[in-house]
Amino acid sequence: MIPYVREIKFEYGKVDQVSPLIRRVVANNPGPFTYLGTGTYIIGRGEVAVIDPGPDMDDHLEAILGALEPGEKITHILITHHHSDHSPLAGPLKARTGATIYGCAVAEIPVDDSGVRMEAGADFGFAPDVSLCGGGQVLEGPGWTMEAIATPGHTSNHICFALKEENALFSGDHIMGWSTTVITPPDGDMTDYMDSLDKVKARAFSILWPTHGPPITDVTPFIDAYIAHRRAREAQVLKAVTEGHGKIREMVPVLYADVDPRLHPAAARSVLGHMIDLVRRGLVTTDGTPGPESEYRAA
Repeated sequence: MIPYVREIKFEYGKVDQVSPLIRRVVANNPGPFTYLGTGTYIIGRGEVAVIDPGPDMDDHLEAILGALEPGEKITHILITHHHSDHSPLAGPLKARTGATIYGCAVAEIPVDDSGVRMEAGADFGFAPDVSLCGGGQVLEGPGWTMEAIATPGHTSNHICFALKEENALFSGDHIMGWSTTVITPPDGDMTDYMDSLDKVKARAFSILWPTHGPPITDVTPFIDAYIAHRRAREAQVLKAVTEGHGKIREMVPVLYADVDPRLHPAAARSVLGHMIDLVRRGLVTTDGTPGPESEYRAA
């Protein structure tokens, strides 16, 4: 079982000092993909960085600017990925502050004709001033040092940011305390996601600050549970194929028997993510490119 953490105290539009170097302002955009809203982080003092300014909401823009102390300046705007609850406010915030936008643009706009809504929407026009694709770049300000860590999986361009001074990771949607992370092809990739979880676990961070919800303080056991959850679902998918359920639409009612059938189309997208990964690893076979209507067989 994943030891979810969901309790968080905040007031929309109000800034909270949540650690010596971190302030947080939560946007009033709660929903099934955003939990209680987008948590925007302000890092440092004087010349500060803003992580995931969030949706294009005038009141949230004013709340971020109002969270600054007299004489402070936003110099860096850091974006974890291009979903519309994370990146759209970067442009308006830059227009007001002159700050530089850092992140990774989507290399190729994915085509998803499933008609299944799995996220709050995508900001495919997101284009950073400085590209952090691949990770490893170090950004600095007075008293703070941030490292970009490429963590593809939830999206192809997902970046996490490590704050050296507090051994903290801003995990975006890669790891969240309130829920599992959506991995749906074509932009989401299960193989990349599992590799990225291993990468983050190996860094032994003291705390994770997701964009949605409260921080995760018992980091390694939480990531272990996240990984175990995915591997258990993978085992269920592989078992279904072995038992002769060759079509994803046949597997979903079996695997998700306790889930509202209205959610089965979304579940099918997640199963497709697992199936693509299993085919890559040689555990499952299919004719041609794995897709939602492919016929799958145990290898």
